[in-house]
Amino acid sequence: MNYQDKLLRFSFDQLDIRGELVYLDRSWETILSRYPYPEPVRKQLGSALAAISLLSASVKFEGTMILQIQSKGPLRSLVTQITNTGNLRGIAKWQGEVPEGKLKEVFGEGQMLISVIKDDGERYQSIVALNGESLPEALNAYFVQSEQLPSTFQLFVSDTRVAGFFLQALPANTRKRQQEEQVLIHSAESPRARDREEDWNRINILASTLQESELFTLSPEHLLTNLFHEEQVRLFEPKPLRFTCTCSRQKVERTLIALGSAELNSILHDEGSIKVDCEFCNTHYEFSAQDVENLGSTPIEIAPGTVLH
Repeated sequence: MNYQDKLLRFSFDQLDIRGELVYLDRSWETILSRYPYPEPVRKQLGSALAAISLLSASVKFEGTMILQIQSKGPLRSLVTQITNTGNLRGIAKWQGEVPEGKLKEVFGEGQMLISVIKDDGERYQSIVALNGESLPEALNAYFVQSEQLPSTFQLFVSDTRVAGFFLQALPANTRKRQQEEQVLIHSAESPRARDREEDWNRINILASTLQESELFTLSPEHLLTNLFHEEQVRLFEPKPLRFTCTCSRQKVERTLIALGSAELNSILHDEGSIKVDCEFCNTHYEFSAQDVENLGSTPIEIAPGTVLH
């Protein structure tokens, strides 16, 4: 199985626990080619890209999911986005030297927002505290508090690859509804009835032995068999992921409308034209006075990563 730039779900036949694996390869290299990110920034951005990919399989939506961190520390802003079709993009902004360290040391005071913007315009948003030493710890706490479902994230970042591993406890008997499109990759004898908390703790102890080198080099089948060789593990069909920027001239036009004619005329007066840059993909858009006059009248919210000048 080719698992580069893929999101894979898996489940346990005898346990109310599910999991996910994500691998970002060419998409990660493309994102890194946009800016010379320092290593501490690169690690946080890669972790956030893996996290948003894993989160996207936890929520059913048609539209865009966004993980965004705004702070007052060295790493000032981080935005990652993924669509329900697997289009992925991300960007980070920093000021001065960014240290290696805990979240508070890297970001300072700030907060993380997880949003879902549906294609019909409906929007949901959750605010996540930047608690703990790492992004996985902050996300684990978020799931326990907001979803009441114990969850664990493991996120790994290198210069050429990002990978992530996710486990989540499910309501009792959920596994009975998860039989479609699964491939049994390892079989074991049916276990006796087990205590759910014991199962969760045991599976997490096994998962905690996962090494970065294993996640980067072993196939998903081999990896899951090594970790959980006494369990019946089923692997779903992979979902492809790709770096694709969702910007377009039409979206920029609607963003300009949202600014209002007074603001647009002021920019035209000072600059002669309006230039808009998408920081995600470095695409540049320019609008003359005539272009602005021809704009329609359906505004939308200005998207993160849009810079006007």
